[in-house]
Amino acid sequence: MARKHTLCLAAATALAASALLNGCSDAARKDNTLVILHTNDTHSQIDPTRKNLGGVMRRMAAIDSIRRHNENVMLVDAGDAVQGTLYFYLYGGRVEQEVLNIMGLDEGILGNHEFDNGIDSLASVLRLRNRKLISTNYDVDDTPLDTLLIPYSVREYGGKRIGIMGLNLDPEGMISDDNSEGIDFRPIVATANATADMLRSRENVDAVIALTHIGYNPAGLVGDSVLARNSRGIDIIIGGHSHDVIDPATERGAARSRLTDLDGKEVLVVQTGKSGMNLGKIEINLDSLGKGGRPSYELIPVDSRFDGHTEPRLQALLDRYSPGVDSLMHMWVGTAPQALPDSSTRLINFFTDFVLSRGRQLAPGVDLAIANKGGIRASLPQGQFSKGHIINMLPFRNYVTVVDVEGDDLLEIFRVMAKTAGNGVSANVRATYTDGDEGFELGEVLIDGRPLDPEKTYRVATIDYLAKGGDYMKAFREGDGVADSPTWVYDDLLEYFTTGAGAGRPLTGDPEPRWRKQ
Repeated sequence: MARKHTLCLAAATALAASALLNGCSDAARKDNTLVILHTNDTHSQIDPTRKNLGGVMRRMAAIDSIRRHNENVMLVDAGDAVQGTLYFYLYGGRVEQEVLNIMGLDEGILGNHEFDNGIDSLASVLRLRNRKLISTNYDVDDTPLDTLLIPYSVREYGGKRIGIMGLNLDPEGMISDDNSEGIDFRPIVATANATADMLRSRENVDAVIALTHIGYNPAGLVGDSVLARNSRGIDIIIGGHSHDVIDPATERGAARSRLTDLDGKEVLVVQTGKSGMNLGKIEINLDSLGKGGRPSYELIPVDSRFDGHTEPRLQALLDRYSPGVDSLMHMWVGTAPQALPDSSTRLINFFTDFVLSRGRQLAPGVDLAIANKGGIRASLPQGQFSKGHIINMLPFRNYVTVVDVEGDDLLEIFRVMAKTAGNGVSANVRATYTDGDEGFELGEVLIDGRPLDPEKTYRVATIDYLAKGGDYMKAFREGDGVADSPTWVYDDLLEYFTTGAGAGRPLTGDPEPRWRKQ
């Protein structure tokens, strides 16, 4: 039976949540106030998370409550609306687009994961949208996206014009070349400043908002914090990609959300985390635009307070799509004596050791394995886990591949991994990282107890995303391919648990860290 999202609390619950969010009655609506509601990196989280946060029905209740009490509301999304649950695995992005249409999304941008099934698939999904997405720094002429994106948008509220641009990360090193073929990337800061100037001079806007999917402060790259400090004419940056929770109710969050641009003006920088667990709310006094007004900002947890409202169109959609998800979540394939969080050492160690064993099935003489922490997207529960759990954990269409890599290139790969405090390496590898002038730097690398030899050729098992230079491991591209698995990595892992070496054995994982800070 499909899970039901019909909510059973008394109507007073919804009214209490409404009062909590707004603190005003319908009579208090103001034409001179613009409320911007924003999400980012919701990653196909249609149902509430394991922490009982989020879920599209609750988010819809929060949005509806705010719309009832405010004349001017704009709903925006900063990308990665897809990838991460079985809804995307089964339905390829259709569910997420239908949800956003029902929610009445006003403006949105692409994330990098929108490209996961390829640019043709992305184009077909975008045709389901009620509104075109904004992409300011991607030139998509002569690609399947060329009629599906707009370079900017201008919206009018209370007699004031608001310009919105969309800024995305450089596909190189983050999106597979095969999935982003034909896209021409334009530099973030230069494009942002030129667009802000154009919006103010040609479109006569009163405020400029940048929707971004570049991360808050990525190592060695342009993120929202760098953009804010090097911009002119941008009032608000609504970001995504790095899953930062910028909470103005905390001292750190307040400091991160209020930055200064090249002209000494304050820029509000916001981000809600991930999985729809929070809804961002910005309020702008429209009469104050151009007069030094300061927008307010808060994060609203999307929690059980909103379990008192059912949107019939959403309910019908969930009734249509959730049975397939429920089915996979009850196909049991293995057991774990303890819960394995997605960020745990045990889980990344287990996965990397599995990549090594699979690589050795594909080719002789494999020396080590490398996997990326970011490839693991969900936890495994204590006790039984299902086919659905495995696919949620490893949702990407990656396959295990074996590559011969020169030692100096492998050393560069380890330098990249060190910048993020290490990544997945097999049990025969130990590495260290240190504090450097520009963040973490590589210390020592031992393979089978011996220092990595720059003059030696190493045979490495990894996933194709990394072998093609993903996660900025560009040196992998210098290697020579040896062998590829003919099946996706989640299928390989399911076979391991059902008929392979892992059948009937509990999943534990090595708890010993393989990277250490010196």
